[in-house]
Amino acid sequence: MSTEPSSGGSVVSIGVFDGVHRGHRVVLSVARAEADARGVPLIVVTFDPHPMAVLRPDSAPVPLATVVQRVHLLEAAGVDRVDVLTFDQALSHLTPEEFVDHVLVDREHAQCIVVGENFRFGRGAAGGVADLAALGVARGFTVRPVALEADDAGAVSSTRVRSLVDEGNVDEAARALTRPHRVEGIVVHGDHRGRELGYPTANLGVTGRPSIPADGVYAAWLIVEPYQAHSQRWPAAVSVGTNPTFDEVPRRVEAYAIDAGNDLDLYGQHVAVDFVSRLRSMHAFDSIDALIEQMALDVSQARELLALR
Repeated sequence: MSTEPSSGGSVVSIGVFDGVHRGHRVVLSVARAEADARGVPLIVVTFDPHPMAVLRPDSAPVPLATVVQRVHLLEAAGVDRVDVLTFDQALSHLTPEEFVDHVLVDREHAQCIVVGENFRFGRGAAGGVADLAALGVARGFTVRPVALEADDAGAVSSTRVRSLVDEGNVDEAARALTRPHRVEGIVVHGDHRGRELGYPTANLGVTGRPSIPADGVYAAWLIVEPYQAHSQRWPAAVSVGTNPTFDEVPRRVEAYAIDAGNDLDLYGQHVAVDFVSRLRSMHAFDSIDALIEQMALDVSQARELLALR
């Protein structure tokens, strides 16, 4: 992550890039080829928080990725530098011309701008791709618009991925993202009921408003310290919901690390859950024994499914 301006020429792509999904990657691949052809770095200008969280907070979308994950995904996609701009009222009030001059010209020294064909910028989203190209003529940069990526279900977009995650359709969301959808948090103490049942779980203390899949049980990967060189990964069975068999509790994400041993202590550690497939819906059981029997089946099914991924 960087907040430092570019010192030389660059190719720039601009956007929130929430989730860094398949459509974003098409834009980035065009930008990467353009940067390589020019012999300059590829810079992504992105924003935190999401612009809608400032402009219309009541209707702001639930983020698909933390800003840290977004930067890691962008760098893994071949971006040389990610410039994260704080989106605040001052930035939102820049006209299209001011945004181009202050950010793209003075800060990034852009030779070429690569954006999706529906890109908007400037106060009130007043500027479009044609406006950007016209401004580039006078300021010495070119513009490469990229057609939106689409499939049989329509355009691949962050909105579509959010809808899939909200439905619990993490398999389809992964196809649009080109990776499993991830939820992160610090492991906190819960009611320790999983340990009493023989399946101790890592209870994620999620912060903010992450995009959490629909209530149910999932096969997933549990990653400890996901952005560190010493990160560890286990196959997991993950429960999302309110534990309806018992007195309902606040909605939780609880991950059981399969074959990691019941002495595994993750309290206070940063973990990520990569959702692979939904196993079943969440419902109340008539007895503790019935619940334990189902949990054993969930773990077995998750183990078998993840062994194939």
